[in-house]
Amino acid sequence: MINGQRFEPLTVPRRVILGPGPSSANPRVLRAMSLPIIGYLDPAFFELLDELTGMLGEIFKTKQRAFAVAGAGSAGMEAGLVSLASPGDTVIICSYGYFCERQIIMAERLEFNVVPLRTEWGKSMDPQVLAEALKEHPETQLVLGIHAETSTGTIQPIAEFARLSHEAGALFMTDVVTSLAGCELKFDEWELDFAYSGSQKCLAAPPGISPVAISDRALEYIRNRPKPPTSWYLDLSLIADYWGPDHIAHHTAPVSMIYGLREAVGMALNETLEVRWQRHEANASALRAGLTALGLELPISKEERLDQLTVVKLPNGIDDVNLRTQLLEEYSIEVGRGLGKFAGEVIRIGLMGESCVPANVFALLSALEKILPDHGFEVAKGAATASASAQLAKNPSPVYTA
Repeated sequence: MINGQRFEPLTVPRRVILGPGPSSANPRVLRAMSLPIIGYLDPAFFELLDELTGMLGEIFKTKQRAFAVAGAGSAGMEAGLVSLASPGDTVIICSYGYFCERQIIMAERLEFNVVPLRTEWGKSMDPQVLAEALKEHPETQLVLGIHAETSTGTIQPIAEFARLSHEAGALFMTDVVTSLAGCELKFDEWELDFAYSGSQKCLAAPPGISPVAISDRALEYIRNRPKPPTSWYLDLSLIADYWGPDHIAHHTAPVSMIYGLREAVGMALNETLEVRWQRHEANASALRAGLTALGLELPISKEERLDQLTVVKLPNGIDDVNLRTQLLEEYSIEVGRGLGKFAGEVIRIGLMGESCVPANVFALLSALEKILPDHGFEVAKGAATASASAQLAKNPSPVYTA
């Protein structure tokens, strides 16, 4: 007790989470996380790790190594950087959004020779830009490119980035935090070297653990470096050894988070990836139809936009903070703000994992129809939900059962 205060059991408000992450977690995942703790060196826990390793391989579509880093997606990001390059190495970073800039900041702190390739936000980067940079920097050790830039809602041609990197003798690392289990991703076929993700988006587990996949080529590089990575905790070779058949002790594993990740990945595999991808596409199409019927602008082109996250340009005169606050306070719906160059200009709507269902599409469209006039933007009553319904009739969302 503090000054006589008694602390009651924690409660939190119920939300419809439609932002850029996290998404809602299924009760089955939360139940798994409430199971009794066992030791991280318990043989029963090793069995769980072995099972989950195979399951993650299916999610990443790889027969190489797949496991998880304890920490958010940014831990996976830093683990890849610190393990796959050394101070002084040339690292090319394709930058077309806020999280690309985070990669640059991390790489500069690690004292790499960073070559940023900054291109227009909200557009897919032309691979020729990377090809020219690799010609100018033949000494390049590592190339980074984000698959699904969450700040801009764009998809990027990472398979081509990987091909160009390998032709130049460099490794290729990618961020799949928003794309994993939400759209097509083929680690082996695209010849990726390292991909990191997060548990909290299309996998629909709580945040706090970063699923990763690593190529045999990249793991061999780490094991044969002249000097080990400068971070012991984030050394991917040591983490791989713990998740490997010998289960060599490293740091204490986040047992409950691994329970939750196992359950979430299992649900995704039960649904099948192809059906889950289809569910994200169908609900995003319905959402976009409804938003367009409201008269709102979707600035990302059809060819370049994500299904998991839709960027909406705010009409002139609408304050994003006021709009998002009203959605949250009156309808308990959370949507995301713009970041970086998009700050104050857009809202970001996430339909990911557990949150990606028609009911949430209709709830958000109905709420926007009611509150946009409060901000001076008139809309046609009923048009948004009618358009979304028509789109779902043409392209139905698979029923979410796992």
